[in-house]
Amino acid sequence: MPNTFANEFWTVTSGDLKQRREAIPTPAVEAESGDAARIVIDTADRKQPWIGAGAAITDAAASLIWGSMNAEQRHAFLDDAFNPAKGGFSVIRIPLGSCEPSSQPYYTYDDLPFGEHDNTLSKFSLGTGEPGAPDATKDFKYIIPVVLEILKINPAVKIIASPWSAPAWMKNTGHLCQGGHLRFGEWTGNGFDPMHDSFEGCYARYFVKYVEEMAKIGIPIWGVTVQNEPSNAPKWPAMMWTLKQQAAFAHDFLRPAMNEKFPEMRIFINDDSTHNLLWPVRDLVTPDQASAIDGLTVHTYEGPYSNFFNASRAYPHWMLGMTERRCMIDETVEDAAHIMSGIIGNWLVRNGESFIALWNMALDERGLPNQVGATGRRGVVTIQHETGQVIRNLEYFMLRAFGQDVKPGSVVVRSSNYTPDGWSGGLGSVAFLAPDGDVAAHIYNPTGEPIEAAVTINGEGAAWQKVTVPAWGTVTVHKSNFAINESSVPEDDEFELNPAPKHLLGDVAPGKVRVWGSDD
Repeated sequence: MPNTFANEFWTVTSGDLKQRREAIPTPAVEAESGDAARIVIDTADRKQPWIGAGAAITDAAASLIWGSMNAEQRHAFLDDAFNPAKGGFSVIRIPLGSCEPSSQPYYTYDDLPFGEHDNTLSKFSLGTGEPGAPDATKDFKYIIPVVLEILKINPAVKIIASPWSAPAWMKNTGHLCQGGHLRFGEWTGNGFDPMHDSFEGCYARYFVKYVEEMAKIGIPIWGVTVQNEPSNAPKWPAMMWTLKQQAAFAHDFLRPAMNEKFPEMRIFINDDSTHNLLWPVRDLVTPDQASAIDGLTVHTYEGPYSNFFNASRAYPHWMLGMTERRCMIDETVEDAAHIMSGIIGNWLVRNGESFIALWNMALDERGLPNQVGATGRRGVVTIQHETGQVIRNLEYFMLRAFGQDVKPGSVVVRSSNYTPDGWSGGLGSVAFLAPDGDVAAHIYNPTGEPIEAAVTINGEGAAWQKVTVPAWGTVTVHKSNFAINESSVPEDDEFELNPAPKHLLGDVAPGKVRVWGSDD
């Protein structure tokens, strides 16, 4: 049977990046699959919507993009990543207040000494100065100018905001860092009106004020998470919440507050690794609470990843997303591929994930800047802090496979899969059907040896196209009756990486076990 699409675009990316989205000839159509692993793309079996993929624009990442690059470098880099005609990144996550890594000392938007209150949020400020000016402060210094430039390139980028901590005066500890929790059940106004006089109500209005102030400068916030990593109490800004507390806050305070001005705001809970999903979410979040929540997001630093099913099968209307993971600068090819292409780009998408936001868009050749001396991490790209030169990491290529080949508004469809967990067994695949009929698929090889695949689409019969998927690598296919984005990835610059000495524990790859040491 002849191929039914007018245009096709196939690429191959090896785990070691010796092949970097290298365009390959469209494979011939054959009647037999032979010994190749059969990949059947079933467009009749449709699953969740696909929103998009991208990365976090932290203060650290933005400081490199804005401060280490000149205007020409910056535009070229952001245009390559976010232009729908090029890399097509379409999701960014930004901190609602300070996070780590950060180039600036930690801040929130309403900082007061512990014991003082600002119930009316009259002192709320995103920062001072013109966006990007040398004397600008807080978000105006780096995050806002970078996000504004991204929005000039792609106005439809979806922006998710996550807080690492409430202002210290709202917390039981009086400190931004090392955990603590909101002052539940305490009062900060003149009376006992829950929305206006409780700390919970004040904090909910703090979210709304943030969205309102960002909107005034042209930055539309698409969604918020209640708390970044609510089970983590590190030496940087942090705040502790149980899933029950997040759900109650979202239902009783955050959703009612948003309904006043931003009723379409997406609200997500969890925003933590799957180790935090020990119990079925329906046992922790009531149906009434779930009705006020739009979904749940996960990080992938800790497993077991199968805990994801405790959430993904809880409430059908919820949207699921991945909002944080990074690699180390010296990550092995195998481990990096299993993290990025295996768990995030394959397993989670197959099992319900609708968007990806990696951590984070850029760090420098040392894994800096940050406030705690944690060298050795890497971003989606590595930027040389003195020259603005760029090296694109495997993370970039995983994201570009979604941004360039998968059209906005696509749905995930079923496809053959031979890896039960994304990082062991045989070939894995994810596939998509676009509103205009385009079909796209990623085929991932979680092994150290090349594997031949034979690909066909439901409705085409025995019409196989054979392609070799390299070790720990990915083959992408995009089929269309319209023009296809065939843009190429720019060449990388060359500079030395300097991840040593590394501080803080390394991250855990799938199949590996964290070894606890003296570092924290």
